[in-house]
Amino acid sequence: MFGFGTTNSLTMDKPHPESLLDTGVQGVISRPLDRVDGPLKVSGTATYAAEYAFDNMAYGVLVGSSIAAGKVVSIDADAIRGIPGVIDVVTDFDRFIRVAAQGGATDAPTQGVKDIAFSGQIVAIVLAESFEVARDAAQALPIQYEASEGQYEFAAHKDETRKPADDATKAHFAQGDVDQAVADAPVSIDVTYVTPSQNSAAMEPHASIAVWDDDGSLDLYGAYQMPTSDAQQLAKSLGVSPKKVRIIARYIGGGFGSKLGIAPESVAAAIAAKQLGRPVKAVMARQQVFDATVRRSNTEQRMRLAAHADGRLTAIGHETLCSNQSTEDYFEPAGIGTHLLYGGENRLITHDLVDLNFVLSGSMRAPGEAVGMVALECALDELAEKLGLDPIELRRINDPAQDPEKDIPFSSRQLMRSLDEGAQRFGWSQRQKAGTRREGEWLVGMGVSSAVRGNMLMESSAKVEIHPDGSATVASAMTDIGTGSYTILAQIASEILGIPVENITLSLGDTNDPPAAGSGGSWGAASAGSAVYLACEMLRGKLAKAMDVDEDGLTLKDGKAIGDNRSTPIGELVGEGLEATGHIKPGKQEKQTTQASFGAHFAEVAVNVVTGEVRVRRMLGVFAAGRVLNAKTARSQCLGGMTFGIGTALTEDLIHDTRNGKLVNRDLAEYHVPANADVPQMDVHFLDERDIHANPIHAKGIGELGISGAAAAVANAVFNATGVRVRDFPITLDKLLEELPAV
Repeated sequence: MFGFGTTNSLTMDKPHPESLLDTGVQGVISRPLDRVDGPLKVSGTATYAAEYAFDNMAYGVLVGSSIAAGKVVSIDADAIRGIPGVIDVVTDFDRFIRVAAQGGATDAPTQGVKDIAFSGQIVAIVLAESFEVARDAAQALPIQYEASEGQYEFAAHKDETRKPADDATKAHFAQGDVDQAVADAPVSIDVTYVTPSQNSAAMEPHASIAVWDDDGSLDLYGAYQMPTSDAQQLAKSLGVSPKKVRIIARYIGGGFGSKLGIAPESVAAAIAAKQLGRPVKAVMARQQVFDATVRRSNTEQRMRLAAHADGRLTAIGHETLCSNQSTEDYFEPAGIGTHLLYGGENRLITHDLVDLNFVLSGSMRAPGEAVGMVALECALDELAEKLGLDPIELRRINDPAQDPEKDIPFSSRQLMRSLDEGAQRFGWSQRQKAGTRREGEWLVGMGVSSAVRGNMLMESSAKVEIHPDGSATVASAMTDIGTGSYTILAQIASEILGIPVENITLSLGDTNDPPAAGSGGSWGAASAGSAVYLACEMLRGKLAKAMDVDEDGLTLKDGKAIGDNRSTPIGELVGEGLEATGHIKPGKQEKQTTQASFGAHFAEVAVNVVTGEVRVRRMLGVFAAGRVLNAKTARSQCLGGMTFGIGTALTEDLIHDTRNGKLVNRDLAEYHVPANADVPQMDVHFLDERDIHANPIHAKGIGELGISGAAAAVANAVFNATGVRVRDFPITLDKLLEELPAV
């Protein structure tokens, strides 16, 4: 670690065994404090992207293609320009605009291109003096197309696969000989699991307001998870310097990956505002969010497991087919958790793409693990049944001491402790043989699954200022997408500086503040939190110097600096103010250790033998994710992830019309996310853990850990209740009815 000027930088090349969060005495870290932004949200005064107001603002409504393959021949803008209140129609086909694909390594056309790759692709924006006029005119806009043949059916083209280019995740991995190991094994399974396309279905739709300044710079108020990188993408799309683009995303009503990269509305609003010379607001309709942003790819996953009679795995084969547009290399990394979860010397983990004229595939909450662990953990349950072993015991037998592929240690690993603790809390010992527990018309069963989510540290910065009145300000381009960033960053600063949380102001989601990785991949809290930690560490040193005491002899609590038998208000030590910037980036530790958060899911379900209805009665998640920064916001994240798992297991199915690629259920009435009646009382328990290899605050990602494996626990419970194994998700009643026992 080194300091220069007012910046404290750390590259994680070595373990960081000591943390100021363990020696601070403010007593706020890890506590279940209420969200500091909660009062603003419940009172309706937190300003979201679509809620900013500007003088002379025009309203834009996007127009999507009615075909899924072909090109635009003409757009008759004159046909609607005469409608009172209509200002203009912008297509901008002379400019080739490309934005980074969501989660992918290549670029994808979104706005201002003639070629159509999927139904609903944005081809124009209609501008008017009111939203209502713009909406009506957009519906009336005449567009002529020249349709061409497209590919709309996964099953019909799954033999026409291609290997995607390797990005951060390796598409193909092989170790040993899985085919031979399966042939030689006394016990093996070879099964295929299918999951459908899914939509993030965040509460807030994608929205942008574009405002150009006289100096040629752009302010974009948008609903985006990663403003720093999003501003760079937007600048590239518009052909301007990144220094000329500012993104403001103070509050975001959920993203789940759909707002990682910029979407068509931001580009369209920016182009239109530039052309009109006035601010433009563009808010996607719910149907457009489904049609033209991003989906989780459907998957077909072949699982092969081979084992000795005692349950020790000799081979794991996890081969995934997923889909995307022909220009894209992003793939759903379904096997990402399989690399590190269990032992077995022979391993094959592959991902191949089927080209389809569907909306772009990209990152959705827990990309890879969310659906990949459905296949892995259900297949392991099948193997346990075949071996006559308890599913937890089978996992214990195959719990590796170190990474089974890289021959390096885990930074921390509490998988078995999570399973054992969960079994005791859930009453796992009361689980009965499949199909034997019955309560009237209801068959009842229990299921279990491991949970794993890789941990990532991303380069991030934050500035912390202490003011003469003893208050502090934390500023970073980090975002809060409903996860609690405002609160946990305030808690970190409070614990180290001894300034009460209520005296700390947060400035987040603005690219004018120090750059940060933003919210994605469960890296946000640890990355931005470490940057805040480093800034506060430097400020603590400055306060010790101002008080003329050794840092080791300095205590900061309740706004006072205490040392050498003296107590001084912190504000009196800072003169006109003190500031420091913290900067964190990954280093050798991510190569020298395998870092992941671990846990276990337990579920109990009841299945009605008359209707086939599945009811989740209770769920428990036990998780180990390093230091828990706020017990309440962390629990909330895990509850949300477990709810996601119920949706994956039982309800969510984004349906494409196989004749034309159009989405059939493109709103929240027809795309069934779990509602209150679908979600039981759920329990979350955290294991005490510190990961000194991860970062200086010893925390790891938790937001996506809660979904990883959750669906499999529900599915395994359905099997235990009924004796029926459904491998085509979601598990709807029609897939159970014929095999259920008589009333």
